[in-house]
Amino acid sequence: MGLQENVMTEMKAAMKAKDTVALEALRAIKSAILLAKTDKGAGAELSEEDEIKLVQKLVKQRKDSAAIFSEQGREDLAEPELAQVAVIEKFLPEQLSEEEIESVVVQTIDAVGATGMKDMGKVMGMVSKELAGQADGKTISSIVKAKLSE
Repeated sequence: MGLQENVMTEMKAAMKAKDTVALEALRAIKSAILLAKTDKGAGAELSEEDEIKLVQKLVKQRKDSAAIFSEQGREDLAEPELAQVAVIEKFLPEQLSEEEIESVVVQTIDAVGATGMKDMGKVMGMVSKELAGQADGKTISSIVKAKLSE
C-alpha cells in the first residue's frame, strides 16, 4: 500500500478519534503529496524514494520550527510541532542509531580512501544514498566531519 493510501487510512482513524494534532499532520502529508504530483515534470505517481524524501522534508520543517519556537521561549508553539513530528515519522523507515550510522560512515571512508575534509563531499554522497530515509542528513554530516577530522 502506498503512502497516500496509508495517510488516508490514518486520517479516517484520526477523524473518528477527534485527534486534531494527528489530523493536521496527516493533512500536511496529503497536501505535500498532491503538490508533488502536480509539479511540472512529475509523473502521475511518486516513487517510494520520492515519498521518503517528501516525508523527511516535512519532519525537518517541523523540527526546525520547534527549535526556533523553543529558542524564543514559545513552548506553547513548539509542542504541537513536535507532536506532529511524532505522527509524520510513522511514515518513515526505521531510523538507524548513531552507532549504526557511524559504522556505515567508517566503511564508506575506507572504501573511498578518504583522508581528510576535502573528501567529505564524496563520502556524504555515498552515505546519504545508502542510508536514504534511515538517517537524518544533519546526523550523517556531523559523524562524517568527526571521522574525517580524526
